[in-house]
Amino acid sequence: MSKRDWHKLDESDVRVRPGKGTRPRSKRRPEHADAETAMVIGVDRGRWTCAMESGAVVTAMRARELGRTPVVVGDQVGIVGDTSGQPDTLARIVRVEERTSVLRRTADDTDPFERVVVANASQLIMVVALVDPPPRTGFIDRCLVAAYAGGLEPVLCLTKSDLASADSLLALYTELDVPVIVTRFDEEPAELRARLTDTVSCLIGHSGVGKSTLVNRLVPDANRAVGVVSGVGKGRHTSTQAVALRLPEGGWVVDTPGIRSFGLAHITPDDIVKAFPDFAEAAEECPPGCGHLGAPEDPSCMLDELVPDAPGRLTSLRRLLASRAGLDDYTD
Repeated sequence: MSKRDWHKLDESDVRVRPGKGTRPRSKRRPEHADAETAMVIGVDRGRWTCAMESGAVVTAMRARELGRTPVVVGDQVGIVGDTSGQPDTLARIVRVEERTSVLRRTADDTDPFERVVVANASQLIMVVALVDPPPRTGFIDRCLVAAYAGGLEPVLCLTKSDLASADSLLALYTELDVPVIVTRFDEEPAELRARLTDTVSCLIGHSGVGKSTLVNRLVPDANRAVGVVSGVGKGRHTSTQAVALRLPEGGWVVDTPGIRSFGLAHITPDDIVKAFPDFAEAAEECPPGCGHLGAPEDPSCMLDELVPDAPGRLTSLRRLLASRAGLDDYTD
């Protein structure tokens, strides 16, 4: 058509190609009905080590449709692809099941970003030495807070009892009814072993408290197992990562690296109080924003008035609340 004929065109003669944004897109995602269930036992730089129900240990990557969905040790996941566990094979994680519990922490009390350390553990084993290094009650309290808020049962495991008495430390936690296991270097941890059997439990503690010694006794081939997991991460050893180890008697123990800080910025006072049924109902009568610390910080707190028959337990609860508020004796 010549330029002289352009004036003869009208809008019915114009053909407009639809842009990409106008094309209908399906939001349907693959259901992966054939996905096999596995437990994540190690994580390292974009690769996940997973234990299949068949017993095979599989290396997997996160499927694209999961986006940035966090996948941590202890997660129950759905896996497709090569699940044989043979060398140089790679499967895909296509689904992360709902978690029954989470152990979270932040780098410090001002850090807004929480980190999930372990998922689906039923117990948090707080490994504390009675001497060398000396026990830090602030650290224990913070672990208790994280356990109560995350749905884990806390258990206090005291090591090096052949060097110091546990009586004074245990007196601080009598009112909380926290199970206690006392171990010593020259004896097998039989009570702890029985406690861990057929469960998923997480061990946490400072460096030097004897946690590695306990793990090596509980899982005789722990060093070999950790080596298998580290191979997934292109050669880096996993001493700085949580790793789940299968117990010979059944169950799993999640060994976490020695930590220097345990921030609780993600936990509110009400999260802690909810773990204590005898206080939770009374706390509903407190004014909004109450930290439940009592006077002088919270002079209008109703816990003193409504729960007068449990002064020792209330004192223990408020010590945990003070820990969460950063008013404890905890230091790195």
